[in-house]
Parts: sequence; C-alpha cells; structure tokens
Amino acid sequence: MADREDLIRQASAMVEPLRERAAKAEELRRIPRETVDELQSSGLIRVPQPAQFGGMGMDFDVALDIAAELGRGCGSSAWCYSVWASHNWLLGMFPEETQREIWGNSPQVLTSTSFNPSRGRVTPADGGYRVSGRWDFASGCDEAGWVLLVGNGPEGLMWLLLPRPDYAIEDTWFVSGLRGTGSKDIVIEDAFVPHQRTLQVADVREARTPGRELHNTANYRIPMRSLLSFTLVAPVLGMAQGMLEAFEAHIRRGLPHRRANRLTEVPGLQMRLSEASAEIRAAGLIMRHDWREIFARARLDQMPTLEERARYRLDQSYVARLCGQAVDRLFAGSGGHALLDSSPMQRFHRDVHAAANHISLSWDATAIQYGGVCLGVEVDEPDL
Repeated sequence: MADREDLIRQASAMVEPLRERAAKAEELRRIPRETVDELQSSGLIRVPQPAQFGGMGMDFDVALDIAAELGRGCGSSAWCYSVWASHNWLLGMFPEETQREIWGNSPQVLTSTSFNPSRGRVTPADGGYRVSGRWDFASGCDEAGWVLLVGNGPEGLMWLLLPRPDYAIEDTWFVSGLRGTGSKDIVIEDAFVPHQRTLQVADVREARTPGRELHNTANYRIPMRSLLSFTLVAPVLGMAQGMLEAFEAHIRRGLPHRRANRLTEVPGLQMRLSEASAEIRAAGLIMRHDWREIFARARLDQMPTLEERARYRLDQSYVARLCGQAVDRLFAGSGGHALLDSSPMQRFHRDVHAAANHISLSWDATAIQYGGVCLGVEVDEPDL
C-alpha cells in the first residue's frame, strides 16, 4: 500500500493540471469531470475510508495533507477533495449495515453534506423519521450519490443520511469565491430516513459511534469537532501557498515596460514575500502539530481535555486567519495585473476569503470560547 509520502507525491503531480483547469471550474461552478475522475482513479478520496469497505483505512490527517497540496493548484478542487474525503471518514461512524448499503456496490461513492439545520424539519415515524426542508452550502453535491444532513430531532441534533433519489439540488451557487465548489442547496419533500441511517450528534462529538467498535482505529476515537474543521483549513493553507508561488513568479517576470526582473530588487516586495512566507509556514506548523497530537492521543485511546478541544478549535480559525493575512499582504503588493481574470492571484485571494468566512472558522467565536475555557467561564461545551 502507498504511504503518506507516495500519496502526497501523487497529489503534487496533479497541481499543474488543476491550475490549468481552475478557470474552467469557476466557469462551470462545479469541479470539472476530468478532475473528479482523476481524484477517483488515484484513490486519494478513499484514503480515510475504512479498509473493510474498499478504502485505504489511513489516518484522516493524511487526506488533510493531500488537500493542502492540491490547494496550490485550485482552491475549489482542493476544497471538494477535502470535503469528499472527510465524508468517507464520517460515514465510517455509522452502523455496519449502513456502510454496506453505501459502499456495497462500489467503494467510489461520493457524499455531500450540509450541517445547517435551521430550515429543516425532522418528525419521528415508525422505524425512523420523516424529513423535509432545505439545507444550504452542500459542496460537491452534483457528483455525490448521498447527502449527510444535520437536523433537529426529538433528542437534539442528529445526522441524517439520504440517497440521491430522496432529494433535489437547487442551483443557488452564484458567489465571489470558491465558485467551483458547486455548494448548492439540498431540497427534500417528505423523505423517510430509517434509524440505521441516523446518528446523534452528541454521540459523534464524544466518539461514541458504532464505527468505533467496528473499525477500532484512531480515526474513530476522536471527538468530531476536534478534527472536522481542519477539513476546511487544509485547503486554505494550500491556497495561501499557491498565492505565494504565483506572487513570486509574478515578481520574477517583472513588467513588460521595465528591465527584466527589476521588481525582484524592490525591498517592499521582498519584505512582503518574506512576511507572507513566514505566516504560511507558521500556519502549517500549527496545523500539523495539532494533527500529530490528536492522533497520538487517539492511538492511546485517550480523549482530549476541554481546554485541548477549545485550543484545536482556536487553532483551526487561527490558521485560516494567518493564511488570510498572508494572501492580503501579497495581493496588496501585486499591482493592477493581479486583478486580471487570467491571474491566479485574484482567484486565490477570493477563494481564501470565501473559505475563511465559513462559520466553523469564525475567529470571534473560537477566540471567545477558548478564552472562556481558560478563565473558567461557562461556555457552550457541546460545540467542542
């Protein structure tokens, strides 16, 4: 089986094709078919998928490293890769019969998600639940055969898993950034969801799922909130690195009306490059330090403390913040040519800010939460 380094090398080989297709992804407002096919045929999406059901069964952080690498080429493609791969981790939490239902015919099935329950209705029914409503921001839903939703059930928040015939996709994705992710709305009219295709969010957050006993790996001994938002942060790190590489190439080319490479001698541009590079490296170090700590603890079958959980959530937001600062610094020094549609810099700038606006990466929320935990103030612990 391929190891982490082999898989990252595969992802690196995809970066240039992704760069070439990035404009097409924006035009389509979804991931190009050839990109989906390459991700599928490479096996990269199945990295954290349980080996029992056709996956590689590797620690989920391997997929996050791959997402960061792919982000150097196309932010939207890296985002969808990270989301699809994360779902193959999440689906492993369900009962065995549900996993057989999903992957029984093919291990290549893709799944989308929407975790905003505000416009959904869940009603108890014989053997399960009746579900209706609308869920937004379902990234990569056009390619998916299933959708995983969060609804307000009789016992609190719950996961609900539905196959493609049970829902419609409404095209609402007309946005400024991450245009290629196709994060459209899911619309459901009175669908039935059996009990075996549901999980209580409270159990998922405490790693008390059926998948823990079924697979008995580190992936299923981790509180969901400690790790899941890294799914969004890893592509952002890759986008920031892609912006840094595009900025350096732009400066090395110089301007048509000036002597070649004169821009490389401008101290202000050298400073911007250095500061942004340090911010991106720091962001990567923070992120990977947390991954190592989370999985080391999980392999010992230990749960993180409340303060550690709050720190992981804080770090997820802070990594996105550092990447946003780096991208802003580079974009501000790139001149008018960076505004052209043909420039990857304007796309990276838009994509990073679109990603950082995700509610799970809200700096205000996670900073207040962490500060409260450290100072002994009562906080909304279920979010951790």
